[in-house]
Amino acid sequence: MSDSSDDASTLAAAFAFDGEGHATALDWAAVLATRADAPFSAGFRWIHLQRVAGRPQPWLADASGLDPLVVEALTARETRPRCEPFGEGILLNLRGVNLNPGQDAEDMVSIRLWISERLVVSVRLRSLKAVEDTVAELEAGRGPKTPVGLVATLALRLTDRMEPTILDLGEAVDDLEDAAAGDSLPERRKVAEIRRKAITLRRYVTPQRDALARLVAQPLDWVPERVRNQLREATDRVSRYVEDLEAIRDRAGIVAEQLADRRAETMNRQSFVLTAIAAIFLPLGLLTGLLGINVGGIPGTGDSDAFWIVTALLIAIGVGLYLLFRRKDWL
Repeated sequence: MSDSSDDASTLAAAFAFDGEGHATALDWAAVLATRADAPFSAGFRWIHLQRVAGRPQPWLADASGLDPLVVEALTARETRPRCEPFGEGILLNLRGVNLNPGQDAEDMVSIRLWISERLVVSVRLRSLKAVEDTVAELEAGRGPKTPVGLVATLALRLTDRMEPTILDLGEAVDDLEDAAAGDSLPERRKVAEIRRKAITLRRYVTPQRDALARLVAQPLDWVPERVRNQLREATDRVSRYVEDLEAIRDRAGIVAEQLADRRAETMNRQSFVLTAIAAIFLPLGLLTGLLGINVGGIPGTGDSDAFWIVTALLIAIGVGLYLLFRRKDWL
């Protein structure tokens, strides 16, 4: 059993639950006495660890009593939301929006959980506001009665934190649609950025919906129906977020198509005007070029009024072509 201070520094939070809704914070010594294969007489425990890159997790690997495959899943570098039964417990990976300072919300933060009847072990790589919300509820005396109840509380807090981010994206698309419908054109960069954020969020939120749905469906006799209803609520909310993100992605795509069409129409119109102007000057250029050839026999060379006659003729031809093009709505 490891008692190193380096190992203790990886402890983010730990609580013991009495099964009646009350939670007591645990120190590192109490965590060292916790083993998955030595259940407690009553209640359950939650141990939340911080994974530090390049630093081992001696308690988790050697003293927790967890299967090595479980430890490997909890400390994996990259994860996607999933729910997998394993032995007497469940492996669950979830994601939450990244609300850390200076970070992008769509760069979602993972939390990996091992859930059994008497023990919940979770591992994070970066801090999650949803976990902080859950810890604050426990410290305020509002704790769950079962391990899956703790997970349901955490899942609901994750969805609570997602909602403002998705609403902001929806409002941003509303503004883009209003701008596209008016005279001003939104920047394509903004449209692409909103669409990218929606696609990135959806990539993690969709499997999270499936993971929560699978957790609800697990035939565990230590999960009360009230907790299953909480999980169903979290699943329904995540399902709605998936639909919202798909709508945001599609609406941003439509705005991008509108921008492309408007720009193509503008360019076509400008090209058409330039072509029409060239068509007006083409016969004028032909006539002046013909009269400018350096050979004998050019009419009017000896007439002092010939220049003004030719000028008037060119103006008449130009005005006539202009009026013709205007009548045909080519200009």
